[in-house]
Amino acid sequence: METMATLERDLRLMREYYESGKTKEASWRESQLKGLRRFLMEKQQDIMNALMLDLGKHQIEAFRDEIGTLMKTLNLALKSLKDWMSSKKAPLPQIALLTSAEIVPEPLGLVLIISSWNFPFGISLEPLIGAVAAGNAAVLKPSELSPACSSFLASNLPTYLDNKAVRVIEGGPQEAQQLLQQRWDKIFFTGSARVGRIVMHAAVNHLTPVTLELGGKCPAVVDSLSASWDIEVATKRIIVGKYGTCAGQACIAIDYVLVERGYCSKVVELMKVWIKKMFGENPYHSKTIARIVNIHHFFRLKNLLADIKVKESVVYGGSMDEENLFIEPTILVDPPLDAEIMSEEIFGPLLPIITVEKIEDSIKFISSRPKPLALYVFTKNKTLQRRMVAETSSGSLTFNDAILQYAADSLPFGGVGESGFGMYHGKFSFDTFSHQKAIVRRSFLTDFWYRYPPWTLNKFQLLEVSYNYDYLGLLLVLLGLKRPSKRLSYLVN
Repeated sequence: METMATLERDLRLMREYYESGKTKEASWRESQLKGLRRFLMEKQQDIMNALMLDLGKHQIEAFRDEIGTLMKTLNLALKSLKDWMSSKKAPLPQIALLTSAEIVPEPLGLVLIISSWNFPFGISLEPLIGAVAAGNAAVLKPSELSPACSSFLASNLPTYLDNKAVRVIEGGPQEAQQLLQQRWDKIFFTGSARVGRIVMHAAVNHLTPVTLELGGKCPAVVDSLSASWDIEVATKRIIVGKYGTCAGQACIAIDYVLVERGYCSKVVELMKVWIKKMFGENPYHSKTIARIVNIHHFFRLKNLLADIKVKESVVYGGSMDEENLFIEPTILVDPPLDAEIMSEEIFGPLLPIITVEKIEDSIKFISSRPKPLALYVFTKNKTLQRRMVAETSSGSLTFNDAILQYAADSLPFGGVGESGFGMYHGKFSFDTFSHQKAIVRRSFLTDFWYRYPPWTLNKFQLLEVSYNYDYLGLLLVLLGLKRPSKRLSYLVN
């Protein structure tokens, strides 16, 4: 990375370019979005190769979770940009006669995006789409833990974007610290809660607004589904929501499952069947399951199983290959609740199943723990669905599927509590990188004398009926037909 002096100079030039007004032009925003779309179309195979190098992602998984979702978002942004940029009229109280008001979205300025390694393109470019669509200048800092993807972004993205306003800066923790010392108009961070605290601490120096996309332990609740088709579909969706999404290395991947004790064995047996169908008898030879990102995370996951009581709870899988960073899809039933595997986010292909006496007990279990980024509930019971909505808190709540909410541009994606704050995807990304400016235009032709001192009881009445949109009351007071009530006697000197 460049020296601090060079970095400060480059950021100053970017800010000057932003202040010139160029990035606020609709044509500039559209050109950047089209550039990103061309990047994805022309470099699709290279992107897939980079994801295979860093994470062992199958090409179809790479398209499903990163390239395809980004293309969908870009097409929406290009289609909707004019509407997103336009001002929206706002109503005013009666006291503001002959006054108009509107809300105008304006860019924040120079923004910093720090992305994560598990979806190196999706998590980097999804917020960048919102940033340039909103008219900002932006610096993207990809994760050093996915080096092939980070290098590819830094080498290729400048060809497609305006380098005076959009830059990719590579590096590790030291470079990230240098970036965080600078003045930004917005910081968007995706990663762990530990690093999120560092980002927030740095943002305090300049009172910089921050969006934190973190994670947490995302539960799946599996009700006793009577129909064989229902439980089979639920099982397949759980497996994809865990092992089939970057091998569980995703903030929205299912972290653990809650199921009634008497129904647990059925769920486990079906999961074994479908793991073999999806990944083969020996998943090590499968090309459809991602690898662990690096040796550090491999040993972190391996150590989660080191506790003898945790190891005894393994009912399927558990094999590992250190050289190839492979961990087999693994199922555990009722590991100790005080074990690290049940207190830390797993972020890998280990799936604890926790049994409860009755499925309603899962509500208390979930509510007693930090609020998750996502909650998945598989049930046809409408009462249970209503209780889950009313009695639990999570970034999102999905019934009878997993991960699906991430692909929906019409829904906000973000956490609550320790799983983060702020939101993005679709127009929510545009709004995250915009300031909603209130604009009021008033005529000189009319004025209401009761706005100004000295204060009288009559003026109070006129203000009261005006703020309550009581047009008849206003007329009656003006005509002297409505007298002050006794309850207002305290206003009389």
